[in-house]
Amino acid sequence: MKKLFLLLFAIAQLVPSFAQTNILSTTPLAEQIMLGNYNPNDYAPASATPLLPTALAADIQANISPDSLKSYILRLSEFGTRNSGSDTSSSITGIGAARRWTYQKFAEFGASQEGRLIPSYLQFDLAICGVNRHRNIFAVLPGSNPGSGVVLVEGHIDSRCDVLCDTACLAQGVEDNATGTALVIELARVMSRYQFPNTVVFLVTIAEEQGLLGAEAFADYVQQKNIPLRAVLNNDVIGGILCGETSSPPSCPGLDAVDSTSVRLFSAGGFNSKHKQLARFNKLQYEENLLPFAQVPMNVRIMSPEDRTGRGGDHIPFREHNYPAMRFTSANEHGDASNGPDYTDRQHTSDDVLGVDTDGDGAVDSFFVDFNYLARNALINGNALAIAARGVALPPNFTTTRFGSQLTVVFDPPLDTHTVRIAVRSTTNDWDTIFTISPAFSDELSCNPTGAVFVSVAGVDAWGAESLFSVEKIAAFSATEEAANAELEPNIRLFQNRPNPFDEATWISFWVNELPPVSQSAFVQISDLQGKIIQNLPVSLKQGMNEVLYTHGYGVRGTFAYALVIGGKTVDARQMIFAN
Repeated sequence: MKKLFLLLFAIAQLVPSFAQTNILSTTPLAEQIMLGNYNPNDYAPASATPLLPTALAADIQANISPDSLKSYILRLSEFGTRNSGSDTSSSITGIGAARRWTYQKFAEFGASQEGRLIPSYLQFDLAICGVNRHRNIFAVLPGSNPGSGVVLVEGHIDSRCDVLCDTACLAQGVEDNATGTALVIELARVMSRYQFPNTVVFLVTIAEEQGLLGAEAFADYVQQKNIPLRAVLNNDVIGGILCGETSSPPSCPGLDAVDSTSVRLFSAGGFNSKHKQLARFNKLQYEENLLPFAQVPMNVRIMSPEDRTGRGGDHIPFREHNYPAMRFTSANEHGDASNGPDYTDRQHTSDDVLGVDTDGDGAVDSFFVDFNYLARNALINGNALAIAARGVALPPNFTTTRFGSQLTVVFDPPLDTHTVRIAVRSTTNDWDTIFTISPAFSDELSCNPTGAVFVSVAGVDAWGAESLFSVEKIAAFSATEEAANAELEPNIRLFQNRPNPFDEATWISFWVNELPPVSQSAFVQISDLQGKIIQNLPVSLKQGMNEVLYTHGYGVRGTFAYALVIGGKTVDARQMIFAN
């Protein structure tokens, strides 16, 4: 997307401020399935879905095809432009032709699976670039346990050039975002062979480039209909491997750098964020179900911010509606969409195409998208989506305490026949350790002896698949240690930033036992080691955990200091390291 401040200005000029109206599913059956009003036996597959997570992952992997992904992207590029304001009636060019083709692909997959995948449009009214009625495209795969939950994978189909509503320019939008659309289409083809307890929705949105408007319409619809949406995986700019001269941080090192083995997972929040927990769940599924057998291992990177600096994506409206949501994006992007006079990168230009013809035979033979890389990213999505769709129940409520490096977790009511997983996190965005616990476990586990320790739990089914993880709780000091440290325990504790070292953004947090008796201004002060102040980040004090995201920028190395200042006095200070 465009740099955020430019995007907001453009939207103010071209898109009305009122919300989408007349939102409806054009296929009533699709809506009824998402609401749980159906007989699951009507949608049972001919063969059983593998229950062992590694076996299911292997089956998904065997069926995802780089050639299929290539064919979808090639077809999407042939519509000339997919701008949300482009032609809706032509059968050859424009957004109308593109969305009808996508709907038809979903219908074909459904027909090949005995009608088990139900396609629909999500229609809504809003004036966008001179067009007043718009349609997302989605397909619904009914679960075996109606009403138990819905999981969703998405990507936006619309494309653009520099000018927001320019429908005359060639806007093939291959990396941004035919790649994400192709990934969703391929997962619909592959995963419609199975049935999961939860219903799975494959969503292709429009008007992402005009302000995430298609995703907002779907999030509004889900909330209005009270559809039990449990997880959203957004895919945007997910198949390219070449770095541009510019790229929105945190991103790639410079022009023509190549990365076909890393993928970035963006999500909102720090401590106790269900969005970060969803990103961690996705990474865990990759590491346990796919990595041991991967021919090309992937580096799945959990990023600190919700998106690249000044940018946004379709996961954001779902997060704003309080649904767990996160974004997959390639390690490398070809441009930051700034489109200034010296801008030479491909993103948001007519150069965002499939590739180039290097030998003059009229056929593209050097591709900007790596279809094997895109297939690996599709597999990471599909594997996590399949486990999330198992709908495994969370374990009972828990409390957690610590004494030094010893961690205690107590469930209420106590575990009986359940197996659970306990995730422990301290200084990074990743979990330090995940313990798999049977009912007869010893209640003493290990943890980082210093700093804050965050604990969350997940249920496990009979085949070893886990639920989405619970909220995080801070492991409190045990009564014995608390008494021993009573005089030493400060009212306010500043924690080590997470992650540390970090690249472009990091979370700085502190714990407040009791608020000051009089309201006082507070901020986190960032400085270099010579004492030069770089930035003051205002904080609104609250009891419990306080957090602020500090974004420095890409390409910085060295050690810096941060301090918590309340009422003009420095409460505590620490150091942090910039990795690059």
